[in-house]
Amino acid sequence: MIIEVFSFGFSTILFLVLGLIMLTGKRDNLPKTMLAVASLASAVWSGTVTYQAAYGGLLSTALLLELLRSLAWFAFLLVMLRTAYKSSDQVNKKFRVAFAGISVFIIGLMLLALYRISGGSLFELIAGNDVLIGHLLISIGGLVIIEQLYRNTADEHRWALKYLWIAIGGMFAYDFYLYSDAFLFQRIDNELWNARGFIHAMVVPLIGVAIKREMQWSLGDASIDIFLSRRMAFHTTTLLASGIYLIFISFGGYYVRDMGGDWGVVAQATFLFASVMVLAVLLFSGRVRSRIKVAIDKHFFHYKYDYREEWLRIIRTLSSQNESQRLHKRAIHALAQIIDSPGGILILERDNGCYELDEQWNYDQQNVRESSDTDLVRFLSEHQFVISLDEYNKDPEMYTRLGSLSIPHWITDNKNAWLIVPLMLQEHLMGFVVLLRSPAHERYFNWEDSDLLKTAGKQAASHLAQYDAAQALVSARRFEEVNRLSAFIVHDIKNMVGQLSMVVSNAARHKNNPMFIDDAIITVENSVNKMNKLLVRLRGGGGGDESSPVNLCSLLEDSIRSCVKAGVLPIPVLTCVDQDMRVTADKDRMSANIAHLIQNAQDATQDAGSITVRLRKQGGFAVIEIEDSGEGMDESFIHDRLFQPFESTKGTMGIGVFQVREYARKLGGQLDVESQLGVGTTFRLLIPLSLSQETVKDPQVLHLNELGRKRDV
Repeated sequence: MIIEVFSFGFSTILFLVLGLIMLTGKRDNLPKTMLAVASLASAVWSGTVTYQAAYGGLLSTALLLELLRSLAWFAFLLVMLRTAYKSSDQVNKKFRVAFAGISVFIIGLMLLALYRISGGSLFELIAGNDVLIGHLLISIGGLVIIEQLYRNTADEHRWALKYLWIAIGGMFAYDFYLYSDAFLFQRIDNELWNARGFIHAMVVPLIGVAIKREMQWSLGDASIDIFLSRRMAFHTTTLLASGIYLIFISFGGYYVRDMGGDWGVVAQATFLFASVMVLAVLLFSGRVRSRIKVAIDKHFFHYKYDYREEWLRIIRTLSSQNESQRLHKRAIHALAQIIDSPGGILILERDNGCYELDEQWNYDQQNVRESSDTDLVRFLSEHQFVISLDEYNKDPEMYTRLGSLSIPHWITDNKNAWLIVPLMLQEHLMGFVVLLRSPAHERYFNWEDSDLLKTAGKQAASHLAQYDAAQALVSARRFEEVNRLSAFIVHDIKNMVGQLSMVVSNAARHKNNPMFIDDAIITVENSVNKMNKLLVRLRGGGGGDESSPVNLCSLLEDSIRSCVKAGVLPIPVLTCVDQDMRVTADKDRMSANIAHLIQNAQDATQDAGSITVRLRKQGGFAVIEIEDSGEGMDESFIHDRLFQPFESTKGTMGIGVFQVREYARKLGGQLDVESQLGVGTTFRLLIPLSLSQETVKDPQVLHLNELGRKRDV
């Protein structure tokens, strides 16, 4: 009884602390929350067993709480397994069905237990075959899910998650052993039961290690590795060594049981479980696994590497879409994982010809700058060798007989610096990587390592060059946008210069005409306002389009007045269906766009021809039609060239029509064109009406030809 109290009391304290720790911090993480629930459920169950062992009673409650604890752990495991798959309704449905099935099974087991309790047959509850089989199935199900979790855990996450799977798998494994023994002998062994609390408590530190290592609450993308002969040799060797280890541990367990007295069986079970946990930790240790692989490669295979597997891993690392790790760091990782290096730095050539620090991984280095004429850079560029600092320190002549070579102090100052790998792009040294020493390979570096690293370095250089080319393309596109903006600015300035030039050319004739002076002042004022707006846009001051309700009829009248004053023929004729038709737009841009379309019509039409400007309503749009009797355009020109920027048949910038269409689209409208060679062209501009648009009035035709006779321009 005392042993049971200590055993399950210890388990209660550890699981309670773990559960409370998991409840701290952010609570919007479902896997973390479910781990907290499972830990607290284990604490409640262990506490109930402790109370029952100390004071009696609550036995049936403890047995029911054990089933609820198992359900909580299953919920956590399924939530973690769910993160390994892409989200979809079908996948979510499958996991919901799986959890529902497990819940129904455990609840059914609880109902069976309640039925037995109501009959007063507690012994059958504990040792009845049906309930014991249920507990065995729960243990087996937990181990199966643990196996799936490990199989679907991405390599980069196993560093932390492996301890979690060992811990939870250990709990289910011991429960399987406990209930298997009970099923065989039709009774639960008291000593095995008493050891259960200690054993469950032992897994809590392993879960804590996983949390301490900042484990990811997601399995990430995982790929199923192909088990080739080299891997089979590794696993066979590992299993054989593990079997020998367990045989010796079994002898030790029997010795502990014989010498332990009253604590014999408890000590034996605890010792055996601790030994298995130690074995699991060793098997999952990266350093131990690496040393085993090196030993197998040296003694069982002609070549050190499985080159197909290594190359696929290099490509997979370099081509990863992991946004949290930029390509330059992945390049270091791709080279480091070949020889199990724990870290490194990437040095790349800059535009000034110097080689400078670009990225580092588990490496503390600053202020790296190597000129292109230093011994190290020249040696790597000319000979393309992987430099082993161990070989260089032991026998410098091995390298210096090929050419002058001295290692910079910023490399030699780091005692763990080991290899210098060149990154060759064709015959050009793009950069190099300095890798840290690998405990498993430090005494076993040969020509295979060198050749594979050199080849992988070329592959990494190709990926880095492709990345740089993509970045340069993005920059070029940005400059293209700047150039296009500059062209638009030049176009606007050209229009303003044309207006001011007209004022200057007419000044000698009309400088004594007050009406001319008024028009000149208005023209200059408009040009100044346009230039000020242009400056604000160039400064990025947010002074974009100033949208406001614009009366289109008045705007069209002003545009045609400008044509009349300019004296360009033919003079457009305006027809307004509604004199108060309004749209929400920037008045200056709208006026400039209409003026451009009218000017294009005048350029394409002979002086004796005609130009008609119509304003009408169509649904929720204002429609401005500019129809001329000019030369017209063919379908090919309209389709391929008319709306292309920098395309012109008049020797101009060729962006006016493009600007008109883009601004119409910005307002939610469009620009259409109909044309026929030798007949004429109609541009149709559709702009959404303002919400406050008034009722359409009767048509009124305004012939502005008389306007030219009212003013002497």
